[in-house]
Amino acid sequence: MTSLASERSWLLNPGLLKLVHQCRRLIHTEFGVKLHLTEEHLEQQLADYARKTRSSQLIRTWETLKEQVPQLDLPEPGDDSAEGAKRTYRGQVIPEDTSSDGESRQEEEPRPRRTKVIYRGQVVG
Repeated sequence: MTSLASERSWLLNPGLLKLVHQCRRLIHTEFGVKLHLTEEHLEQQLADYARKTRSSQLIRTWETLKEQVPQLDLPEPGDDSAEGAKRTYRGQVIPEDTSSDGESRQEEEPRPRRTKVIYRGQVVG
């Protein structure tokens, strides 16, 4: 069983440590999350935020770090072909809006309103 210190021996390299600090600073600026070097899943959290970011600088810094430390090249969670086909918004999967028979709701006939809409004292259609 390897210890956390032996797994993170690459952090002793000053050049790599500088890249990690830059990633942490960019994540803190964009997401407001402070990541600590002693966290157990630091590599996974860095990778997750690098996938979610809109900052090209964070993406470049993370890619540079991954090139220099091969063990950081973690597989993406849910890296299936069906998962990749799903639409995402800011890193979150958008649920499909389908009815029970599998057709999308846009093709259905619009439903009548359940409540009365009153505008300036008049009932509107």
